[in-house]
Amino acid sequence: MSMKQGLHLKLSQHLTLTPQLQQSIRLLQLSTLELEAEIEQMLSDNPLLERDDDTVTFGSAEQPVTEALPDAFGPQGADAPPDWAEREAAAGSAPAAAPRDGDDDNPTERQPAAAVTLREHLVSQLAQMRLSERDSALAGALAEALDEDGYLPHSLEEILEMLGPEVELDELQVALALLQSCEPAGVGARDLGECLRLQLRHVAASIACTIATKIAAAHLNFLAARDFASLRRVCKCDDAVLKAARDLLLSLDPRPGAQYGSRDARYVTPDVILRKTRGAWKVHVNPAAVPRLKINRMYADILSRERGRGAGAAGAADGGGLFNQLQEAKWLLKNVQQRFETIERVAQAIVERQRHFFDHGEVAMRPLVLREIADELELHESTISRVTTNKYLLTPRGIFELKYFFGSHVATDTGGACSSTAIRALIKQLVTSEDLKKPLSDAKIADVLGGQGIVVARRTIAKYRDVLKIPPANLRKTL
Repeated sequence: MSMKQGLHLKLSQHLTLTPQLQQSIRLLQLSTLELEAEIEQMLSDNPLLERDDDTVTFGSAEQPVTEALPDAFGPQGADAPPDWAEREAAAGSAPAAAPRDGDDDNPTERQPAAAVTLREHLVSQLAQMRLSERDSALAGALAEALDEDGYLPHSLEEILEMLGPEVELDELQVALALLQSCEPAGVGARDLGECLRLQLRHVAASIACTIATKIAAAHLNFLAARDFASLRRVCKCDDAVLKAARDLLLSLDPRPGAQYGSRDARYVTPDVILRKTRGAWKVHVNPAAVPRLKINRMYADILSRERGRGAGAAGAADGGGLFNQLQEAKWLLKNVQQRFETIERVAQAIVERQRHFFDHGEVAMRPLVLREIADELELHESTISRVTTNKYLLTPRGIFELKYFFGSHVATDTGGACSSTAIRALIKQLVTSEDLKKPLSDAKIADVLGGQGIVVARRTIAKYRDVLKIPPANLRKTL
């Protein structure tokens, strides 16, 4: 057999990822924090790129979100007297409004011993109360808004404005009262005085407790200044009673939330915001999440003039690098805008499918898979996966990762489907309203859901109950 060399033409198709496309894909999968870090690096490397502090480059964005809910609130200290030195000396604690010391220390040394976060602790208590779905949601939203010391750094009027016209002030006041009834005592206070008064409710009645409550209500400034003469005068008490009241106040905790796990990691900037306008849910990009960037006009003008009159060989070589950086800067601006446009489109498509969730809560969540959104928007499933990971939607019900709205389903006896999220919500409702002397077993819950047309096995109920951190029936029973 002879072997011959020859030339042959062969046609084939393959995808080549240009640098611009690679950057677009990379930016799409980054979280807001990762995007900010990526842009900081590009600002450092590319002199043609700079921040624009005057305008927002993304046109569809509406109002910035210092407004909305839960994690969008940054931690702020509650108002405290100018000096809580006595409390510090007695218990070694900083005042509620004092700045943290040792910020440069090893953070692992400052971690509280408790693993559970304050919000998780509060939500677990709210879940055990027999609350309406609306009261539970509002109290949960207020729990999200607490700072790490357990204070509510925003007035109810401010929060009411952020939540929108669907919520009344009376409802928020009820939700706050429910939150303040939880442990640790003092949580949900607007200032140090209210925090101490909430804790004094749990102290046995006495003259000292009455005087301590009066001091906490209006005279902490005298206590902080050690002005005992003024305290005796305004409280109309002798030295012995005043000392007992003072000792009682110093035994209280001015930072009731500090004993729980750090919430720092829970603070996120929502990428998109959901508002209800004229009866329809509409998604908007959050301007606070959009990087404000622009081309450096001085460098761009110089390059334009150089290109216009034609530079020499050496100048062309130098200018070539700057021209490349100019092109990279333009790519970045375009890709950042495209990133938020895609997130907005995907979020709107999700909202349209889950609109009943936003109207009625978790029980109305419908099953949803990535392919449904991908098919509607003519995008690949992998793109939808990137868009929904570590991207957050701010809603009147709280902040949710976009991936939260996707889930498996359970069949119904009518041939339909019910989402696993809705089933968990139904289980929570049943347990919340059960007779604690005769709590519902997993089998009984399965029977109740079966009566509603939702076919769920007992072992599935047990699995969902564990996810909800609801103990089994024998541990929920009371005498």
